[in-house]
Amino acid sequence: MKYSSILLFFFLVTGCSIQQKSNSSGADRSGSLSISRLKFLDVYEIPFGQQYEGTWVGGLSGIDYDVANDRYFIISDERSATTPSRFYTAKIRIAGNRIDTVLFTGVHTLKMPNGKTFPSLKEGAQEAADPESIRFNAGSGRLVWSSEGDRAERNGVVNIKDPWIWETDLEGNYLDSFALPANMHVQTVEKGPRVNGVFEGLGFAGHYRHLFVSVEEPLYEDGPRADVNYPGAPVRIIKYNTATRKPIAQYAYLLDAVARKPNPETAFRVNGISEIMPLDDHRLLVMERSFSMGNSYCTIKIYMADLNGASDVTGISGLHQDKDYQPASKRLLLNMNDLGRYIDNVEGITWGPRLANGHYSLLLIADNNFSKDEKTQFFLFEVIP
Repeated sequence: MKYSSILLFFFLVTGCSIQQKSNSSGADRSGSLSISRLKFLDVYEIPFGQQYEGTWVGGLSGIDYDVANDRYFIISDERSATTPSRFYTAKIRIAGNRIDTVLFTGVHTLKMPNGKTFPSLKEGAQEAADPESIRFNAGSGRLVWSSEGDRAERNGVVNIKDPWIWETDLEGNYLDSFALPANMHVQTVEKGPRVNGVFEGLGFAGHYRHLFVSVEEPLYEDGPRADVNYPGAPVRIIKYNTATRKPIAQYAYLLDAVARKPNPETAFRVNGISEIMPLDDHRLLVMERSFSMGNSYCTIKIYMADLNGASDVTGISGLHQDKDYQPASKRLLLNMNDLGRYIDNVEGITWGPRLANGHYSLLLIADNNFSKDEKTQFFLFEVIP
């Protein structure tokens, strides 16, 4: 999701445990290593307007780490405005607990099933992509990425475009798709997903047997969006069987209220899930991002959500009214405001390599929305057992 002034990335975890192997999002992290807190180590910025292989490096909205090859997959949310929708590969060198270099090593154009590149909104809104999240499946060697679809009105016409979750090869060629749940189809009436509030987060679990997908904001039928005085807006987290690519459950997650009043008070404000990262088959790190016009930064919170005991709400419509279900539990791990740093539009989370002391690292990435007033930032954290 894009806003005129949000960005950043982050992460924290306390009281969690993770496995000492595998890719950032792919394998369970439920082994013997407990995590008490995250220690901020460094932040690295990419200059505005940086070019790579004829593309504008910006709008970086998702990141995932391929441990075996020490490379990162980073997706841009550009909707083919300057160059076609794409993802990058990169090397991130960490030395002395600092990010020494972010070196882009490749750029790959995302393709439609017919093999063509995605058009811009101006060229063809019905086919344009809105990339948001990307994850690497080390088991299959494939990538999975999400698009939010569209429901925006342009020149008096509402463009109806469903969101999607697609598999591609490492060159960006379409391979397969995940089935869309019935309640996730975009409609002309106020039912189903809201514009710019759909599939923002992805993450594998269960040793790649499952894929979790988060919806950023409540469906229309699930009630109002989060607001300054409205905590508890329900959003959905979908669980997929990766072998069949079909949804097998949906869970409710209750959002915090919008963190700050907008200025003026009727101006745009939002709080929603901007990314998730499963630790195992029931625990997920959930990033909530709040922004209000008139404020120069976002409020980013990371929660540990637990689906144990949560109800499957696939068959429930109207989560704000039907209270006969159990939502996921959540526990605050980090409020980025407490770091005392400028916090922009955080959009990505991934595990990084082990540090020199043997501890795990975490990398977060911020989307600059292709704005000179915002920053592309990489944050490095140490996981303290």
